[in-house]
Amino acid sequence: MSPACSGTSEHHFLCSICLEVLTDPVTTPCGHNFCKTCISTHWDTSTTSRCPVCNQVFSTKPQLKVNIMMHEMVSQFRRESEKKASCLDCVFSYCETHLEPHLTLFCQSDQTRVCLMCSVLEHRSHQLVPLGEDLFEDKKVYLQQMIQKRREKLEVIRESVRFRKEAADRAKAEGVEVFTALMELVRRGLKELMKTMKEQQEAEEREAEGLIKELEEEIFELMKRSSEVEQLSHSEDHLLQHFCSLKAPPATKDWTEQFAVDVTLDSLTANPYLVLSDDGKQVYCSDVWKKLPHNKERFYPCACVLGKQNFSSGRFYFEVQVKGKTKWDLGVVKESINRKGYITLTPKNGLWTLILRDGNVYTACENHPFILHLKCVPEKVGVFVDYEEGVVSFYDVDAAALIYSFTHCCFTHKLHPYFCPVHLSLICNRVEYNCGTFYF
Repeated sequence: MSPACSGTSEHHFLCSICLEVLTDPVTTPCGHNFCKTCISTHWDTSTTSRCPVCNQVFSTKPQLKVNIMMHEMVSQFRRESEKKASCLDCVFSYCETHLEPHLTLFCQSDQTRVCLMCSVLEHRSHQLVPLGEDLFEDKKVYLQQMIQKRREKLEVIRESVRFRKEAADRAKAEGVEVFTALMELVRRGLKELMKTMKEQQEAEEREAEGLIKELEEEIFELMKRSSEVEQLSHSEDHLLQHFCSLKAPPATKDWTEQFAVDVTLDSLTANPYLVLSDDGKQVYCSDVWKKLPHNKERFYPCACVLGKQNFSSGRFYFEVQVKGKTKWDLGVVKESINRKGYITLTPKNGLWTLILRDGNVYTACENHPFILHLKCVPEKVGVFVDYEEGVVSFYDVDAAALIYSFTHCCFTHKLHPYFCPVHLSLICNRVEYNCGTFYF
């Protein structure tokens, strides 16, 4: 192997860890060579089995064996290096025969180096040439080759350091990128979690508020019913006593006559389908639409009519004949109720009414409708109002029985009698029934 070839290939036989010629060379699965002791020690002191050159990580620690071919190549390299070193030493050896310090001549006949004494004595008849300049030139070339080797070795080391630094920088950048992405995912996840928890909490609060409101309304309704029951228990006997007077001779004055009022229907409030008598005591619902002035007092589209009389204090009483009827509405209302559009019969809308549907279903139109179960079918209904006490009561006149009472009412407006034939004939009269008509 020539010096130039040797100098060029020497770095192939260097260990990247100790930077010396390989001893017991082994090859990793990624193809790089190391001293067996160097790579084993490196992996024993590291948490992962990683190649020091390319940074490839091995899931399990490789079982390494000496690379026979590389071992032979390293051995050949060592022999060539030692041979060149011995040749260079020969240049500067001394003559053992004559103890001369320098062999400065070359015997072309014997092909050997000799000293001056040898040229005079043993080689005087041989062809001799001086060696000084050539030997020093060889020495200079050898030294340059050694310098070049060190430079190449230094470049290998620098390249390894640069590669490791770049790998470390990449690892740091990737780590920062992964950490940033992870933090963003955590932030978004936390934001979504907080949003979901907030929505769930708001939904639960709304549900709880709804349940609380329903329970409060039920409690209020039960307390109201309890008060009504108590009031009825105290007043029923008294009311029955007064109703018994209905069977008394006409000359007898009782409380019904004391508070009775003469009700006259107000044509300005009547729906165009309603027909009123000339005296305002009768009303029925027809199939003919009358062309009437469109005023704010008139009901539309509901077939309703109010009494002309209004009351803002005291007590008053009137009766309605309902014999044979299957549908009707009657009671009292605030003067300021909405008369346009469909009407919801509830006290909070200003209407205190009793209705009949399907011929036998009686309902008190509270804010929550209350179905009544009557023992007998009333033929004549009496309506009694105590403005100051806030009471509206409905009675079965013939049976002298209380049907239902609206209590704890708060009256602050004028009240009018209210009637709705519901496309069926009704009679509003204290005297008799006439088919298809209300009488007063």
